[in-house]
Amino acid sequence: MGVAAGPIRVVVAKPGLDGHDRGAKVIARALRDAGMEVIYTGLHQTPEQIVDTAIQEDADAIGLSILSGAHNTLFAAVIDLLRQREAEDILVFGGGIIPEADIAPLKEKGVSEIFTPGATTQAIVDWVRENVRQDSTTGTR
Repeated sequence: MGVAAGPIRVVVAKPGLDGHDRGAKVIARALRDAGMEVIYTGLHQTPEQIVDTAIQEDADAIGLSILSGAHNTLFAAVIDLLRQREAEDILVFGGGIIPEADIAPLKEKGVSEIFTPGATTQAIVDWVRENVRQDSTTGTR
């Protein structure tokens, strides 16, 4: 796998019934300002809609934001759909109100990183830059 052309493409999504998207918009803006292409899906997205968008937009990553407490179900559904659609190369990261005890199980399911309240936008931008398009054998994409 060589270096992908163009900027990193990230879908930022709000799965489920959570109606608060200020944090997702802040992250989307920070990623955009850092030179990434960002596709913001809006509120109340199903896992199917999120995965469809990521595949259609040729995204490198999906950033999920959730405050409703349904992170275990919704994050897992996105990961499962990516596997079913043979799109496991799309990295999934998330943030929001996620209890510390749920982070390790989410990572075991395939979520690459979880950002909790207090994470800086710069930390998220840096993480995306360092981890998206990484080739496991060479450390580059």
